[in-house]
Amino acid sequence: MRRRVPRRMRGAGDRVREAGRASRERLRTYFIVAVQAGLAAALAWLIAREALGNPDPTFAPAAAVGVIAASLGGRTRRTVELVVGVVLGIVVGDALIHLLGTGPWQTGVIVFLAVTAAVLVRGTGALVTQAGGTAVLVATLTPVSPDLELPRTINALVGGAVGLLVVLVLAPLNPLRTVRRVADPALDIFAREMTASAEALARGDLRAADAVLTRMRAAEPELDRIDELVSAADEVVRFSPVRWRRRRALAAYRRGAEHLDRAFRNSRALVRRVGTTLRDDEPVPPDLPAALEHFGAAIRLLHREFLAAREPLAARERVLRAVREAGAACRQDIGFSGTIVVSQLRTAANDVLRATGVPPDEARRLVRRAAAGRALSA
Repeated sequence: MRRRVPRRMRGAGDRVREAGRASRERLRTYFIVAVQAGLAAALAWLIAREALGNPDPTFAPAAAVGVIAASLGGRTRRTVELVVGVVLGIVVGDALIHLLGTGPWQTGVIVFLAVTAAVLVRGTGALVTQAGGTAVLVATLTPVSPDLELPRTINALVGGAVGLLVVLVLAPLNPLRTVRRVADPALDIFAREMTASAEALARGDLRAADAVLTRMRAAEPELDRIDELVSAADEVVRFSPVRWRRRRALAAYRRGAEHLDRAFRNSRALVRRVGTTLRDDEPVPPDLPAALEHFGAAIRLLHREFLAAREPLAARERVLRAVREAGAACRQDIGFSGTIVVSQLRTAANDVLRATGVPPDEARRLVRRAAAGRALSA
């Protein structure tokens, strides 16, 4: 006879498996970053040591890795910040050493003023960190390693340039493949949870509706990763010659990422109201869960059409069908929370239409006409 596994242990096992699955997905997505970092570090060391004859090339590979690892998006800006931070730390540190000398309190003052100068030029975290770190090295190593300034500046330039060379020319990420690895599970979760909320509403299952809301809250980081990787991929297709041909296909993701994020957040508020509708035992017209089902189908269609680089006509048609169904439900026997579900659905539908490239005024017009049950061609 098989022993029954306690529910708590089953839940713990599910969480462990989910964590493992998430770790594998992150490794697949960011593996290219590890490859880029290793290649950039090796090249920067070789150039600084062998080509330029720098006997201590340590900062060149460190700077190269910093450019790659600091942020997937905005690496060009990060490189400029890194070099500016190094130069600022050197200038402030060297000037103050001549005035104050060296020692523990002098080091504290030098770092304080270098970081303050970085803040005053409106530097971000990368610039401030580099300015402070460089000031520390200048203040502490100058007595034993004079003439530190020029080699460190050259190393910063070499590392930053090599980092950009690797990510844009030698080993650029595949923009569409990278974005899809994150967008696939994120949009699948979005569509699947909308379908689950429709089923919970149709069955009157409050526990299932609450579970949908919990899962949607947990899935929010997946949507955030889409924004991060779309930014990184956009930088690649703008500056990397080998990826220029991907511009058109990536444009759909770039245009849609912000609006889909809003649609997801509005849909989460919708699901919260679905739970309130069931908790208050309000009447649920059959058209309301049908509307949520069509909305989930629209997200699936949008994802497929993005992948195929097609005009998302089917997704637009399906999301407007969801609005028509919700409008029909609103004209039937429906409670207060049910009307809010309809309102949230219209807002999310507007976001999805914007994600497909429909201008804002036209998206609002289409949603209004669909909610009223009128023909969209008029």
